[in-house]
Formats: sequence, C-alpha cells, structure tokens
Amino acid sequence: MHIEAEKKLFTTDDFSKMYEAGILNNDERVELVDGEIIKLNPGKRHVGCSIRATALFTKVFADRACVSIQNPVVIDLHNEPKPDIVVLKFRDDFYAGIEPSPEHALLVVEISDTTLRMDRERKLPKYAKNGVPEYWIEDLNANLLHVYRDPVRNRYKTYFILRPGDSISPVAFPDVSFKVEDLMG
Repeated sequence: MHIEAEKKLFTTDDFSKMYEAGILNNDERVELVDGEIIKLNPGKRHVGCSIRATALFTKVFADRACVSIQNPVVIDLHNEPKPDIVVLKFRDDFYAGIEPSPEHALLVVEISDTTLRMDRERKLPKYAKNGVPEYWIEDLNANLLHVYRDPVRNRYKTYFILRPGDSISPVAFPDVSFKVEDLMG
C-alpha cells in the first residue's frame, strides 16, 4: 500500500488571517493560487514596467475606470491572485466597500519576468473561466505582449502576440491605443 502526503491548501480566509496575525506582512509580494502561497520576486525591469503602466493607465483611464496595482482579486475559495494591473469598472467608492472580483475586471495585466509559466498555465484558465474579458501578459524576456480575449470556459478564443512597434486598444476602451513600447519600455 502506497500512501502519499496530502497538501494543505489555504483558503482566502486563511490568507487574510495570516496578514492579520502578522505571519505575512503587507510589504511581501505573495499571492494565493490554487491554495498555495506563491512568493513573487520581481526584477528591476518588472518594477519599471509596473510604474510605467501605473502612470499611463491612471492618466488614460482617469474618470472612466479604476486602476488597481498589485492588489488582490478574489476569484474563489483558493485563489486570490495579485495581478500587476487590473483595470476595473468605475465605482465612486474606488472599491472601498467590496473586494474586486473577476466580474469587475475589464482588463488584467501581468508583467512577467519570472512567472510566465504560472501566468499562462495557472492564472489564465481561472481568469477565462470567471469571465475576465481581456488578459495581457507582458513577456519581458521575449519583449512580447501576449493578448487573450473572448473567454470561453477555461480558455480564451482569441489569442495574438504583439511586438514593439505594434499598437493595441483594450476591448473595453476601443478609443484608447497603446504602443507595446509604451507599456514595456
């Protein structure tokens, strides 16, 4: 008889209690994916791209949407990722009264220097399954922007890659256009 050890999966409630108890502190870059606490270690270019996108998105979407930077999106009991950027439907209270969830997201952006595999294989299916209309991954190693649209079950029907020199308009804001280099430098 072969018995395997069982994993203890954490819930979003466990995750919150760890912050409250001081086990995790707010300065740590961690997120909950599939019940596992994932420690993120962004490099300098990642930080630069995050700051660049924050400035750009905040200016462009000023009164039309809420721009959330590295804050949690509660998906389900075992998933509370902290995407680098989420463009949320506008709310007067700026989400002070509720936790953002996939139903509020217009666009999720992950900046990926060390997390490309997780962003594609673990997060993408969750965002699609929960109806996030558009998901971008800034692949810093290949200098590409992966664009996913039209969620169906746990995948996206539309997928394409953009390179420096290419432009894109978010589905929710067709009047706005970004160049890949505006996002990635």
